[in-house]
Amino acid sequence: MKFLDLAKVYIRSGSGGNGCVSFRREKFIEFGGPNGGDGGKGGSVIIEVVDGLNTLIDFRYQQHFFAQNGQAGMGNNRTGKDGDDIILRVPEGTEVLDEDEENVIADLTEVGQKFVLAKGGNGGWGNARFKTSTNQAPSKANPGQPGIERTIWLRLKLIADAGLLGLPNAGKSTFLSVTSNARPKIADYPFTTLHPNLGVVGIDGAEFVVADIPGLIEGASEGRGLGDLFLGHVERCAVLLHLIDGTSEDVVADYETIITEINNYSHILGDKPRVTVLNKIDSLLPEEVEEKLAALQEASGGRVYTMSGVSREGVDTVLRALKAEISMDRLRIKQAEEGDEEDEAWHP
Repeated sequence: MKFLDLAKVYIRSGSGGNGCVSFRREKFIEFGGPNGGDGGKGGSVIIEVVDGLNTLIDFRYQQHFFAQNGQAGMGNNRTGKDGDDIILRVPEGTEVLDEDEENVIADLTEVGQKFVLAKGGNGGWGNARFKTSTNQAPSKANPGQPGIERTIWLRLKLIADAGLLGLPNAGKSTFLSVTSNARPKIADYPFTTLHPNLGVVGIDGAEFVVADIPGLIEGASEGRGLGDLFLGHVERCAVLLHLIDGTSEDVVADYETIITEINNYSHILGDKPRVTVLNKIDSLLPEEVEEKLAALQEASGGRVYTMSGVSREGVDTVLRALKAEISMDRLRIKQAEEGDEEDEAWHP
């Protein structure tokens, strides 16, 4: 369990303390009156994004998180102690889902971001709060407000600029290993990659993060192979790098298989910009490269790059294409943020 990206968690905020019914009773002092204090507030359950985490592995060993209850009020107008909050620490890119795994409660993408999952109950009022001119000796107090109990799912979506897609053995891990310091497992059998890998890639003085996920096969959206379990990790990417094994007998069928699976998974993923690459051209004759390249360009309706991860032929060209798409996405985000700031500006 090196990598855990989905966890079920049970949480409960603290209940508020009960108010106190008490009267001042001292020798030789008449008309003491009510002096019952309020109950303390229950602790809340808070989720926070912290630096240094990259999986949800901590929630494999602990799934129950209960905040502390507030202390009951006491005589002499003493308020009960508030319950301590409990904090769930998660990595960047964590989504909080409701128990049905469909409704998104919070999407946490920045270090330091916090969200209150369950607010602690308020403490009850003591009888001193109910004293009036017509009721100077009230004998009632409020109970504390109960805490909130709920079941949530934590789902991690890696934050990367580019995501690698392709059938098993398309050369995704090799590409990541030759362009970054990441060292994913590489072998000549399918499904070598069993969990996502991240690598920082540099080209022309710019750096961006690339995510490598396990390969898809036909029927992945229906659960075949490793299914579409890891496709969520490339949902946040600005661009998808689609690698096609040039040594395959039918590269067009391989291309269409991946496109079908990502469209079945989500229209958001299907509409993302893609850089399509014919990989492993070092194993092909020049005429084979031309033939397969022409077939792919006709099927995709756009430009198809050629590359060999082993010999690094065409790698820089592909990286520059990724960099251009990422730069355009960052520019769009910046313009959108500036537009939001202008909309929020005060106008007389």
